[in-house]
Amino acid sequence: MQNIADDQIIALYFRRDQQAIAHTEKKYGGLCQSIAKCILGSREDAEECVNDALFKLWEAIPPAKPQNLAAFLTVTVRNLACNRRASKKAAKRGGGEVAVALSEIEEVLASEDNPEAELDARAVSDELNSFLGDLPAETRVMFVLRYWGNLSIKEIADKCGVSQSKVKMTLLRTRSHLKEHLEEEGLL
Repeated sequence: MQNIADDQIIALYFRRDQQAIAHTEKKYGGLCQSIAKCILGSREDAEECVNDALFKLWEAIPPAKPQNLAAFLTVTVRNLACNRRASKKAAKRGGGEVAVALSEIEEVLASEDNPEAELDARAVSDELNSFLGDLPAETRVMFVLRYWGNLSIKEIADKCGVSQSKVKMTLLRTRSHLKEHLEEEGLL
């Protein structure tokens, strides 16, 4: 079975052809498995999570017609993995890499000057995408691995082939630049 284009895979979902699942798993299974395993820390839990995500994708398409199948699927996997992790760690809330990563980025997105102000989620999302698009590739990869993939500093350093101190400094500077960018756009 060869890789086929995303629009062809989506067409298979619309025809309710079960080959859509096989093609999706072949093309994106490794990526999804990696995301889920980074969050859950267990290959078995990650496999279950990926299977659940493929089932949700089958249920969602149609009527949904994602413009980016990889993004649609990885968001689903990430959400399922985070939910599974939260339920497994319910007694120990507040610990682990996910909490640390979220607390780091929360400092950038939280506004101390006006705590009652609510950010327009779509505007922030658009600005974040714009900001990430302008970053150098290595910086963008580190940022996404940390705040999307919830990888530890050590894991990011290993994947990128750099020191942990470089990862920490890059993330610190990137969060600072993100805060400045959001302030300039009037979102903070």
